[in-house]
Amino acid sequence: MTYQNYSLKQLQQIDAAHHLHPFTDHKELRETGSRIITHANGPFIYDSEGAEILDGMAGLWCVNIGYGRDELADAAYAQMKELPYYNSFFKCSTPTPVLLSKKLAEIAPKHVNQVFYGSSGSEANDTALRLVRHYWVLEGKPEKNRIISRKMAYHGSTVAGTSLGGMDGMHKQLNGAVPNIVHVMMPYAYELALPGESDHDFGLRAAKAVEDAILEAGADKVAAFIGEPVMGAGGVKIPPVSYWPEVQRICRKYDVLLMLDEVITGYGRTGEWFAAQTLGIEPDTITTAKALTSGYQPLSALLVGDRIASTLVEKGGEFNHGYTYSGHPVACAVALKNLEIIEREGLVDRVRSDTGPYFAKALQERIAGHDLVGEVRSIGLMGAIEIVKDKATKERFLPSGSAAVVVRDHAIANGLMLRATGDTMILSPPLIWTRDTIDMACERIGKALDLAQADLRKR
Repeated sequence: MTYQNYSLKQLQQIDAAHHLHPFTDHKELRETGSRIITHANGPFIYDSEGAEILDGMAGLWCVNIGYGRDELADAAYAQMKELPYYNSFFKCSTPTPVLLSKKLAEIAPKHVNQVFYGSSGSEANDTALRLVRHYWVLEGKPEKNRIISRKMAYHGSTVAGTSLGGMDGMHKQLNGAVPNIVHVMMPYAYELALPGESDHDFGLRAAKAVEDAILEAGADKVAAFIGEPVMGAGGVKIPPVSYWPEVQRICRKYDVLLMLDEVITGYGRTGEWFAAQTLGIEPDTITTAKALTSGYQPLSALLVGDRIASTLVEKGGEFNHGYTYSGHPVACAVALKNLEIIEREGLVDRVRSDTGPYFAKALQERIAGHDLVGEVRSIGLMGAIEIVKDKATKERFLPSGSAAVVVRDHAIANGLMLRATGDTMILSPPLIWTRDTIDMACERIGKALDLAQADLRKR
């Protein structure tokens, strides 16, 4: 029996009876019922009641080439027919992860040439944490095991990913984090810059927080700094241009490894294959997932720089880490075809030279002036809209985060899927969006803001 044989109410009842959703208030969900998404095409998703919704989040930051790509389905089918699965243990490999690794080395920063596979960004960050600490053991410095991260960072939902991340609510539920991970201030000028402080000076001050944490622990105790080039789930927080060069200088000065989490920004989102290239960062590891397959298959790839890889190989010994699905042949076949499509259709160049700049201009000209908007910001095809009660003072509505949810709900009701993170609306659309799609999105955002403003005035 297929889902078409069930009514929406029946599907919602079954969902409530058996399905635990991620990041969900399950009591609230059971009271309201899930929206059931049944199919999708191009930049649009469709629910069980026939509503067409422009997807402003690319699924969950991942569907870069849009929906309904037969080529990816065909690649998965062909690989399943030939070899649906074999593992990468026992000194074995299969063709597709071998070829995918070669392709990733070609498009990654020039000093990054090795790949370790998993099935999610969380797994990739677990791997990165273990690999970095193992590296320092191999180098004869096991005491270098502290990781510096940032408040409001998101690095996944596993125990290690949650510990690396800087979200208080997740830490409270974890009730005991991985030790020797500390968190410093985030480069979020809109809320954290001092009165009269320039973006440049704020970026240097935010970077200095990393140096202060190194000095507090002692450089001989610090293994690495981990950060998203642009903080995604925390609210598309784009650091000032002074920030990353200074962080990189600090890491090199104290011999601290630099770990980039590009689970969201990788594979074209910022107008280069990786945000490391957009922002001029030379990392030791790059965590990727999501858009590697455009979400059509679960796959992550930890890209490992030559410094770590050389030590791992030359000093030998078994790295006691891996997953059943590391280098899954079907997922890797889909990833190869996905990267081929991104390249063939010039989507990375389009984001850099056309849709990215147009997106930034449209947000500034059509959204920034609204009474509810304190700031808009974007890089490539990812953006944020700060929701405020008072533009001049940056005062927020109370309770915190409540106004953004009102905006989000109106946006979805008017055919645009957006996400609310705290008091910030965030966008991360498929890279296939055109200027026309951006215009459509801005029109629907504007309508949602108007409707939300009317609702909020009643409070």
